Amino acid sequence: MAGQQKNQDMNQLLQVRRDKLADLQGRGKDPFQITKYDVTNHTTDIINQYEEFEGKTVRLAGRMMFKRVMGKASFCNIQDLPGSIQCYVARDAVGEEPYADFKKYDIGDIIGVEGKVFKTKTGETSIHVEEITLLSKSLQPLPEKFHGLTDTDTRYRQRYVDLIMNPEVKKTFIKRSQIIKEIRNFLDGRNFIEVETPMLVSNAGGAAARPFETHYNALNEDVKLRISLELYLKRLIVGGMERVYEIGRVFRNEGVDTRHNPEFTLMELYQAYTDYEGMMELTESMFRYLAEKVIGSTKFSYNGIAIDFGKPFERITMVDCIKKYAGIDFDEVKSDEEAKKLADEHHIEYEERHTKGDIVNLFFEEFCEKNLIQPTFVMDHPIAISPLTKKKPSDPEKVERFELFINTWEMCNAYSELNDPIDQRERFKLQDAAADAGDEEANHTDEDFLNALEIGMPPTGGIGYGIDRLVMLLTDSQAIRDVLLFPTMKSLDKPEDGAQKAKKEEAHETLKSSISREDALALLKKYNSESFHIQHALTVEGVMRWFAKELGHADEEEFWGITGLLHDIDFEQFPEEHCVKAPELLREGGVSEEMIHAICSHGFGICCDVEPTLEMEKVLFAADELTGLIWSCALMRPSKSTKDMEVKSLKKKFKDKRFAAGCSREVITQGAEMLGWELDDLFEKTIQAMRSCEDSVAAAMENE
Repeated sequence: MAGQQKNQDMNQLLQVRRDKLADLQGRGKDPFQITKYDVTNHTTDIINQYEEFEGKTVRLAGRMMFKRVMGKASFCNIQDLPGSIQCYVARDAVGEEPYADFKKYDIGDIIGVEGKVFKTKTGETSIHVEEITLLSKSLQPLPEKFHGLTDTDTRYRQRYVDLIMNPEVKKTFIKRSQIIKEIRNFLDGRNFIEVETPMLVSNAGGAAARPFETHYNALNEDVKLRISLELYLKRLIVGGMERVYEIGRVFRNEGVDTRHNPEFTLMELYQAYTDYEGMMELTESMFRYLAEKVIGSTKFSYNGIAIDFGKPFERITMVDCIKKYAGIDFDEVKSDEEAKKLADEHHIEYEERHTKGDIVNLFFEEFCEKNLIQPTFVMDHPIAISPLTKKKPSDPEKVERFELFINTWEMCNAYSELNDPIDQRERFKLQDAAADAGDEEANHTDEDFLNALEIGMPPTGGIGYGIDRLVMLLTDSQAIRDVLLFPTMKSLDKPEDGAQKAKKEEAHETLKSSISREDALALLKKYNSESFHIQHALTVEGVMRWFAKELGHADEEEFWGITGLLHDIDFEQFPEEHCVKAPELLREGGVSEEMIHAICSHGFGICCDVEPTLEMEKVLFAADELTGLIWSCALMRPSKSTKDMEVKSLKKKFKDKRFAAGCSREVITQGAEMLGWELDDLFEKTIQAMRSCEDSVAAAMENE
């Protein structure tokens, strides 16, 4: 009833505003017919330079954010781009009819005022209004003043309201614009040329990422959205442009978390006749320049942590960094076997295919990254993790590459670029083979790029910067969505008709299981005998029970749990008919139709078209694949357990498509989107859920 009353109140507010508009229009005062308003000043100009403006007439415009009517005189505040200012509106100054109209204005209306600058008795700079004009009528009320707009989902979806209600948000985006402007100024001062390269490409190369695909109707060709800027910019180096850069959107068909968005702003630059040492000097100089220009100091804080760009950035090799923080010198390690033994001793997960170079990187990620708070260039990576970079002449096991870390984040990645076309062709062949083996992030041979290299590319230094992450750092923003005006969001559901709404409300009635847990386990074992399948079923059951309680559905725990227990009932004997054969087997066991629907929905888009609609169905859809991936990760740990697993470890394996390749990353990502969660949240919750049931599942399996 409270929700219904709230809707009625809102409808009345909306109608009142429309009635006010109709009254104005009926009197020939339609604000939407006004085409311009001559603004002479902004609010902060007047406040900051009061002595210059005192007593002078100014004209400014903005959104009315406050109004207090006091008989024949009133006060209001108007907000423009840089700030807000108080206005004193008196009937004797503006006229009786305009004042009567003003009293009917609503918070959110856009108005123009003309008047003289003065200070009130309390010392507040104000405008004594002599003329007031309604420029646009706000037909929707703004959020309540004292609470503002705080819900993050609404803030990101309705950024226009967020900018109105939260001045610090507007400041962030003004500063973002300034950062990009100053980057251009810095590079222009070094004789770089800004260029633009294609976004729609036939071959999306230059990075390991899954591209978005679309169709070009005019050419009747499938094309991809670019995932990097590299290959076209290098073509320009071949063409003799020597110093080029591009700041542009790139698109990667991946998940969303606090530091990743599927479309983001990347800057890449390439400079002929230099190497990664030249890129280090350029980067350090540019970051120091940006801090001075944008923040006003080379010292600032992020999330309460002091960062200093004024001191020389530390330079350290990856091997020396590991030696510093883990006490191990990998230059003394001579074989893959020795490296794996060290990994075992230090509880570092690795795969059988990993070489010494891979394990060096794993040690760096485990022991070093968390310590890299102040700007640090980590140099000379193992060739095993840098296949497209020039080798160090003095050490063929390493390459001329660096990553800059600040606040534990990788801020940029740079190379002495590979310009050997013969070597490049061989490396493309390896990428083609990986793609043929199912790696959706592998590059493909780009014959035109190889042709460009054969024309001849000079020695070149290249680097890529994540602009959004840099903006996060310089604006003290906690998530990438806070520095993107319109971040990627899952589309809201379409408005429901009456029948849909009734069906949904009916579905939200408490879910009761139609079969006991004992009978469900017997039904599972009737069609499944392999211990792996039984263990997976018990694990998903435990996970679903944990989620039922965690998400406020404790009264439905039995339904959630038994659905998880039976979700793969047909997979062992009927893998080709998975989720198709299940209804027949479940009905024979006396399972209700709503549970059958829930069970089959986890195969949506894969082996059936039963779409998840309930929250528990969406949880099952996401958790089924994810539990398999988490358990595969756990088996690689010395403990063989989820008890000591961290989200960062799972994220690494999630990105490596060759690991546990049968666990669909696309399904997991889609499940997170269905639930409206970020991937990190889904990972954290599911790990917790698996910890909660790991011991009971192990005990049950011992009795099998």
